Amino acid sequence: MGARQSRGTRTAAQAAVRAGTAWRVPAALLVLSGAAGLVYQVLWVKQLSLVLGVDVHAVTVGVSAFFAGLALGGWTIGRWADRAASPWRLYLWLECAIAVLALGATVALAHAAAPFAWLETRAGIVAWALPVLLVALPAVAMGGTMPVLLRAIRPSGELGAHGGRLYAANTAGAIAGTLLAAFVAIPLLGVFGSACTAAGLNLLAGAGALWQSRRVPTVAVASPSPSTAPTPVLAQRRLALGLYAVAGGIALGYEVVWSQAIVQFLSTRAFAFAVVLATYLAGLVLGSALVARRVDRSRDPWSAFALLVVGAGLVALVEFAWLGEWLPALQSAAYARVLEGTGNLLAASSARFTVAALCIVFVPTVLLGAAFPYAVRLSVDPARVGAGLGAVLALNTLGGIAGSVLAGVVLVPWIGVVHTLGVLAAASALVAVLAMVFGDGVTRRARVAIPLLAVVTLMVAVATPADRLARLLAQARGGELVFYEESRGATVAVVEQSKGTQSFRRLYIQGVSNSGDTMTSLRYMRLQALLPLIVHNGTPRSALVIGLGTGITAGALLQYPGLEHRVVAELLPAVVRAAPSFQGNFDASHDKRIDIRLRDGRRELLQGTQRYDLVTLEPPPPSASGVVNLYSREFYQLAASRLQPGGIVAQWLPLPTQNRDDTRSLVRSFLDVFPHASLWTTELHEMLLVGSAEPLALDVPTIAARFQQPEVASALRAVGVASPAALLATYITDRDGLDWFAGDAPAVTDDRPRIEYTGWVRQKAFVPVLRELLALQSDPPLTGADDSLQQAIRRERDNLQTFYAAGLDAYEGNRQAWSHHITEAIQADPDNPYYRWFTGGGR
Repeated sequence: MGARQSRGTRTAAQAAVRAGTAWRVPAALLVLSGAAGLVYQVLWVKQLSLVLGVDVHAVTVGVSAFFAGLALGGWTIGRWADRAASPWRLYLWLECAIAVLALGATVALAHAAAPFAWLETRAGIVAWALPVLLVALPAVAMGGTMPVLLRAIRPSGELGAHGGRLYAANTAGAIAGTLLAAFVAIPLLGVFGSACTAAGLNLLAGAGALWQSRRVPTVAVASPSPSTAPTPVLAQRRLALGLYAVAGGIALGYEVVWSQAIVQFLSTRAFAFAVVLATYLAGLVLGSALVARRVDRSRDPWSAFALLVVGAGLVALVEFAWLGEWLPALQSAAYARVLEGTGNLLAASSARFTVAALCIVFVPTVLLGAAFPYAVRLSVDPARVGAGLGAVLALNTLGGIAGSVLAGVVLVPWIGVVHTLGVLAAASALVAVLAMVFGDGVTRRARVAIPLLAVVTLMVAVATPADRLARLLAQARGGELVFYEESRGATVAVVEQSKGTQSFRRLYIQGVSNSGDTMTSLRYMRLQALLPLIVHNGTPRSALVIGLGTGITAGALLQYPGLEHRVVAELLPAVVRAAPSFQGNFDASHDKRIDIRLRDGRRELLQGTQRYDLVTLEPPPPSASGVVNLYSREFYQLAASRLQPGGIVAQWLPLPTQNRDDTRSLVRSFLDVFPHASLWTTELHEMLLVGSAEPLALDVPTIAARFQQPEVASALRAVGVASPAALLATYITDRDGLDWFAGDAPAVTDDRPRIEYTGWVRQKAFVPVLRELLALQSDPPLTGADDSLQQAIRRERDNLQTFYAAGLDAYEGNRQAWSHHITEAIQADPDNPYYRWFTGGGR
């Protein structure tokens, strides 16, 4: 009897151990599935920017489609899970479906831009069903994975614990997927290769489920009967579902606000956004994991849920109100320490981003993550765990869609980042108070603490100045704020700064400098428009500028009297409103001769039918997230298709923002499309690629006549280009020279957006690249030139080279050589305002 009782005790103990560890295999599978899911999400957002444009509304629709698919999958497949004889086999089929549908969506999105544009012009909003369905269908299968695996565990009294562990595992996989996509997969494998990698993870998870299904017997499962729980219990579950749905909206609203609040402490590189998202997800993982063991033992889950939600809102507000100069100082210290230890600029920059994310994002997300297991315990019926967890995830996701749209599209443009954060924190307080009032078993102590925290939250929200972010930006940039607007999609600011006796203004988008009205900026941006118009073989009548920016390039079009159609494609309305703050743009944003279209530049070319004699660009640096769309081979093919016969594309080529190999790839993608190309130097740090389908014959009489037009001559003389000879002296090389420089460098393409994921550039890295390109300089292939012009061009070119030598001396710290070269350049051309600006002698 005693032996049998002992064996029974051991059997029961072993069963308890198995039950306690049953979550481990599902958790491992969800790590794989979560990693794949985030890789797909990153890829599809990137692809949707090519199909729909990078406008915030377009991106919002695409992301919402993804989350709506997750919600639908959680809701419907969770119900199927409760009736499945083998949840493991159902999970296997889900992972296979994800792999097939996701790969199909990736391939289809790569070819969807033109069909979507065609369909939208004919069917309007109906066309949006195409990208929405492509993204939503695989997401439906993704949304069902966690409910199915919770059903596979067959939890009894540990719903909160198991749900929290699976949520933590799935989110941990999402962290891995975020970092994998940005740091490894896309840089090395491209978009399609990354999708294949993610599909491999899905299939690996499916194989794990197949193995597990053979170890676990299939059980006949009757259709679950309607819940027999008492009406008060059902009401409590519905209350928990509703409040957690609102909490999901608040959480996604925080993510939107943080993306605009934190960016001035980061950069616009894809790496920075990946680090912040990974930190956000890490907070959710840690919070859920911390409470998973104790959630089912909690005597007062309603109080815990309420305190976590209101605490997240309060901490988010306090951290933001506390921001100051200490954060950049802490970031700099982390950057220096990591750089000293590793010598790796990417690692050091990532450390800088991580510090900012930890200080602003991490703690509130820990609290939000900890709320999930309590929501599961309060809302899920143990007899219907698949449907219950599916409902939690679905409603939370739908709330997230609403919250992100409300915050990003409505609240931030309407009341600003700070007040939006206050509204979200107040909503958190309201959720907590409702949980306290209507939840069962809330302790007396919690009934005191929750209203107190809610009141403190409201006080902090009211006390935090609305211009907090604006002050931080001006303080960090060492200048005075001239213009500031927290608009949908981006924060736009103009800051007046000074260098010695010279003052100038700079344009900041998302806290990162894009350009300004210094002499150097005026010079290269005016040449960006006027140089290709002057050397054009035909008679240019129409021009498109992609990117208004400071308005200087667009304004230069106004100085060319022969143009009949001047079009500017600008993504951000706030940039248009900021343009009047800059000097030298001839009030381009108010001039009725310029048609400013608020649209993504690539979308303008794709959907418009107008053809142009010139397409020129004033985009952000190529390494900024999303800007690669304007530097790829496919973009140049699109631009070429919108040119009039003899038309020209002029592409800005900044040198300091990428390494030599990246610059070579940029040139290669240009050469792959334009059989006739040339390179011009527009400023020490900038060059200009000019491409066309036909040879560019530099006809001297035509060039001289166009240059001598009063408006053109005045605009160019003001930036140090005083004659046709000075203009032609900026010529560097033809296609042969560019081919030699680009060599066998791989082109930048939509599938291989390599420059968006390139490493950081050391300060002196551009010096050898500039030297290499300047060494290619040759005489321009002129027709109709006499000896006097040829000699004048050589004089201007030699003096420009002397001036550039001074700039390179400065980069190399050779003060004596700099003094010699700059003096020689200014003595040879004492009235040149561009040269004199560098010595404080001109604007």
